[in-house]
Formats: sequence, structure tokens, C-alpha cells
Amino acid sequence: MGLVSGLLILVILIFSAIFHEVAHGFVAEKLGDPTARLAGRLTLNPRKHIDPFMSVLLPLLLIISGSPVIFGAAKPVPVDPFNLKEGRKDIALVSLSGPLTNIFIAIIASFLIKIITFSSGGLIETGAGSFLPLMFWLLSKIAQINLLLAIFNLIPIPPLDGSKVFALILPQKEAAAYLSISGVGIFIIFFLLLFPIGGFSLGELIFNLLSFAEKLLGI
Repeated sequence: MGLVSGLLILVILIFSAIFHEVAHGFVAEKLGDPTARLAGRLTLNPRKHIDPFMSVLLPLLLIISGSPVIFGAAKPVPVDPFNLKEGRKDIALVSLSGPLTNIFIAIIASFLIKIITFSSGGLIETGAGSFLPLMFWLLSKIAQINLLLAIFNLIPIPPLDGSKVFALILPQKEAAAYLSISGVGIFIIFFLLLFPIGGFSLGELIFNLLSFAEKLLGI
């Protein structure tokens, strides 16, 4: 992967993660919690969202290493659950809004890809010109990265968004105990990504789900 391609992918990833976090804050405010807005996080300004490690260093290392799975994250927007109207249900809705936003972006990108492919008259396939192939590549990466962010964040391991949705079906006491592992959850995730257990590979599962989603959207 060239330097320019790698930097473009990094920019796409950063802004996809920012849209993800802004969606959390926007939905939280609609449900009664203005914390994200008061913290100045309902903005697309990267300076308000970038985490040096998760937004830049980690994805950059994955890109440089040629990893088939590239992911990252922006700083989580602050949400005060005590301001939410319906407790755990609203927490689940706030959590779900991030991945759904990424899926929506991927659908829009895949729709634009189909329009470009239909209207190009074969220019993309033959490599003629420069603008259309570049747009096709950019939209493909936007769709792929947003699908990847959605799939990764829906993994039901705290502190990922999927854990808050999964906790909704658990009794309150068990849900609290389950979510309490958030502090070490990220280490569990990285361990599962690096070391398959009993034939189960989290990385392979993510890759397969991504491939399925891409085929579903026709990209």
C-alpha cells in the first residue's frame, strides 16, 4: 500500500469514527442527556475527537503492517446515564446509534458506487481516465471501513457498543457484573484477535462478516 493510499484510508477511518461518536452524543441528547453537547463533542472537528493511539497510531500500524483488518476509534463521547429517560433501554439505543450510523454511511457509499459503475460505461473496469477510478476506490474504502467499524463495535464484549445492547436482555444484577469488566475488556478483545482459542478466531469472524456485508451491498 502506498503512502498516499495509507493516509487516505487513515483520514476515512478517523472521520468514520467521528461520525460514530457524534451519533452517540446526538441520540443521547435526544433522549435527555446533553453531556456531549456541553462538552463540545457534537461537532465534526477532528481536534475534539482524535485519540492519539486509537485514532492515529493503532490504525497507522495496522496499515503499515498490511493487516487485512484495519480499525480504530475516536475518543468516546461522554454520556451520563442518569440523565437518560429510560435507563438501560436508552443506553442500548445510544450505543446502537454509532454502528447504525456507520452502516448507513456504508449503504450510501455502496449506492454511489453503483451509480458510478452504471454511468461510467466501463471506464472503471478498463482503467480509463483518473477521476472515476479514484472516486470508485474512495467510496469502496468508505463502505468497507464503515462496515468494519460497525461489525467491530457490535461485538458483545465490554466496553464495545454491542455489550450495552446485549446487557439489555440480562437481569439488572447480571448486566451490571457483565459491564463491570469494561476496564479489561479491550485487552480481552486484543487477546482474542491475536490468539485463536479452540479453533475460534475473532479476527477471522470479523473478516468473514465483513466479506458477507460487502457481498450484501454489492461492493
